[in-house]
Amino acid sequence: MPHGSLSLPARLCLLAWDSMPEAMGTAHLVRAGALTELARRGLLTDEDGIATPADMDSLTSDAVLDGLLELVRESRPHRWPTWVTLHARVTSDAVREQLTADGCLRAERKRVLGVFPSVDHVLERTDVVESLREEARGLLERTSPVAEVSEEEAAAVALAVAAGLPAVLPDGDRERHKDRVEELIGRTGVSGILSELCSALATVPH
Repeated sequence: MPHGSLSLPARLCLLAWDSMPEAMGTAHLVRAGALTELARRGLLTDEDGIATPADMDSLTSDAVLDGLLELVRESRPHRWPTWVTLHARVTSDAVREQLTADGCLRAERKRVLGVFPSVDHVLERTDVVESLREEARGLLERTSPVAEVSEEEAAAVALAVAAGLPAVLPDGDRERHKDRVEELIGRTGVSGILSELCSALATVPH
């Protein structure tokens, strides 16, 4: 699977695979990625700190993004940090379904306590995950101009660092990479919104 075909939330889901200590931490990271992508596409705007749909009709043709956009439209107004955690599992589950359909994950059905149906997702494309992680670590450590980094890659690395994702930030030292992350955030075109989402990820429990 070419990396370019991965959406931002899907990229973050794979970067976090078996790396974050808690499943909800991954859900928060994936949700932040989806919010960032909707902002990048101009479908969510910032109005005095409130995540606000630009209109009530536009769609992306991506089921994950459109599902979140519909949720925001149908809910009462919330600030960006609230949307990082509010029903975050809905977005995370949708991304897993998308990655399963694309062949990156495999769904294994089981029964909890022998009664309740459940689904475990197993990573199929370890090569994709390792490549994504290597690229992300390289973008973080590299001193090359951020103009050479795609907006999506810049957003993914900034969010991963904010969440303290061990696969991207093995030393756990956000402060050491502060200047580089700020450059990456500025590359995305939605620096104000992304900065707020990064701050929210840095403070929510993982």
